[in-house]
Amino acid sequence: MDELTTMRRHLQQVYAAALAAVDGRGCVRRALQQQPASGPVYTVAIGKAAPAMLRGAVDTLGEALSGGLLITKHGHADGAALPDSVRLMEAGHPWPDQASLAAGEALLDFVRALPADARVLFLISGGSSSLVEVLPEDMALDELHKANDWLLGSGLDIHAVNQVRKALSCIKGGRLAQQLQGRAARVLLISDVPGDDPATIGSGLLVPEIPLATEAPWNLSGGLPDWLEARLDQAPPAPEEDDPCFETVELEIVATLGDATAAAARQGRELGYNVYEHHPFIRGDALLLGRQLAAELLQGPKVLHVWGGETTVRLPNNPGRGGRNQHLALSAAVELDGRKNVALLAAGTDGSDGPTQDAGALVDGATVRRGRMAGMNARRCLAAANAGSFLEASGDLIQTGPTGTNVMDLMLGLRR
Repeated sequence: MDELTTMRRHLQQVYAAALAAVDGRGCVRRALQQQPASGPVYTVAIGKAAPAMLRGAVDTLGEALSGGLLITKHGHADGAALPDSVRLMEAGHPWPDQASLAAGEALLDFVRALPADARVLFLISGGSSSLVEVLPEDMALDELHKANDWLLGSGLDIHAVNQVRKALSCIKGGRLAQQLQGRAARVLLISDVPGDDPATIGSGLLVPEIPLATEAPWNLSGGLPDWLEARLDQAPPAPEEDDPCFETVELEIVATLGDATAAAARQGRELGYNVYEHHPFIRGDALLLGRQLAAELLQGPKVLHVWGGETTVRLPNNPGRGGRNQHLALSAAVELDGRKNVALLAAGTDGSDGPTQDAGALVDGATVRRGRMAGMNARRCLAAANAGSFLEASGDLIQTGPTGTNVMDLMLGLRR
């Protein structure tokens, strides 16, 4: 096996170890074992990692699980063995669909029908913002689509995006907590947001909006198209931080990006590498960051580099195939072109990257050459937001299927 093949295999092993450390089933199982639930428990699992998180609850609760509702992305529950008492609903991501609205109504019906003394276990992960929604009465799904399209292509970070989503919703921003009517709720969260702010995970279904001490909230006023700004006051007011509805809600984050990067570093050391963990959160334009990470990889020490974060892409009209990780990886590949013994992996921890079935890509110094031989032009593909087509031609796409977790993105670079 040549050295480049070995490097690529090792990067995939490091990525797999990171995913295993934040697997929803194991994380929920450990949390419930450390603080066992008493009496009958009703479970609501929402998000891309919801099927795995629910399995962790089933493993631990057994007969104590009295009923449940599972809401996840289309195709993410395939093959999941669910108790008869759990209802499965699949909905759209990253764009909400009619099924997302049906899931929102089902969620309200489920919570309102619970016994007054019920204990509710909420299992929430990334993707919830799109998968479940209840709109103001005079707002239609096509308007939500228009808003979501603008947000996803705006280049705004997740905090700003979710501020807008909350302002358009009847359940986000803590509004779902009002529906509990004093019932005890334990909320286990897998964080897919910078800073691990519970109010931003899933757009804070059960959490009040509290400005981060380290990061001022984005000002909605004046930064949005007129048609979107006009919609911000349509939803009922969100409850304040001291609202009594939050007194019976207990929050716990069970998996974060930091857990994944730490596991990646451990696996790298076990494979015999010196490891450089980059703790600043990676954010910003994927094209520019691809160039930056490639430069750090080439100019820094010959080690395994571990980055984590979430980038953005400003989409052109009629974008091609791809996602932010594929865009970053191809941008890096252009800078690495012709260099030997160097490789970089950029992939989502949830197994998906943008509206594709690919998790990301693993590129090296020969990626651009392989794509060129297949008739592709890397710079043109980047300009057209069509990195996925190039990376398919070069043979560098990563496909994992649903991973059972979602803690944003990993970038792993290796030079020997």
